[in-house]
Amino acid sequence: MPFAQINGIRLHYVTEGDSSKPCIVFSNSLGTDLRMWDSQAAALAEDFFVVRYDTRGHGQSLPASGLITIADLGRDVVALLDHLGIEGAHFCGISMGGITGQWLGVSAPHRVKQLVLANTAACIGTPEGWSSRATMVRAEGMNPVAEGSAGRWFTPAFIERQPEIVDTMIARLRDQNGIGYAACCDALGACDLRDAVASIPNRTLVIAGQYDPVTTVADAQWLAGAIPNAQVAVLPASHLSNIEAAPEFTALLRNFLAD
Repeated sequence: MPFAQINGIRLHYVTEGDSSKPCIVFSNSLGTDLRMWDSQAAALAEDFFVVRYDTRGHGQSLPASGLITIADLGRDVVALLDHLGIEGAHFCGISMGGITGQWLGVSAPHRVKQLVLANTAACIGTPEGWSSRATMVRAEGMNPVAEGSAGRWFTPAFIERQPEIVDTMIARLRDQNGIGYAACCDALGACDLRDAVASIPNRTLVIAGQYDPVTTVADAQWLAGAIPNAQVAVLPASHLSNIEAAPEFTALLRNFLAD
């Protein structure tokens, strides 16, 4: 398993495809890991050099202790590109990964070619809500979060149609490092990029889930309106649209990057 010692942590990543082809980096959501992108990686590895990584505090990217900021998450991507000898890459992030993508567009746009920001917003939730969740996880572990996540991540129809996928994702959530998860909750609670995203110069695709209760279609439309060179697309899915509507998500991604 490849690991990169960067920014004081051991970052876990995997690569697929030919490194001479255009690179795309995938960034996971809160409470997941790089495996959430299995479908996209399999579909795109023939035409792209696919890089997936576990966001710090998630999966095998440790240590998870200490303060985490969104700037840390963005700098991890830059350091990973340096580690791999990649000057610039397309970037696709979902939810928290989409916040990371926004930070890259604001603070390191020269390292990003095109941005795909899925099921995200310039400011997600409230500081009080994130603080409450972080406190709960530190006190009780991941089980209370896992109990309610299926209904936030997926539509009822998908839960009924694909129970094995849903059960797998919830099991992975339960296995996440609670300390790292809580630290990322704190990072999200402290992050508000609404006054910054207008400076993003990169061509950007914002993907929303039609039934997403966490980051709504209205959030996506606001973000696409604030970023000068952005467009929005809506998929028939809830929060983890790359899983619930995997073929449609991948087709959007491929078509956008081909333009």
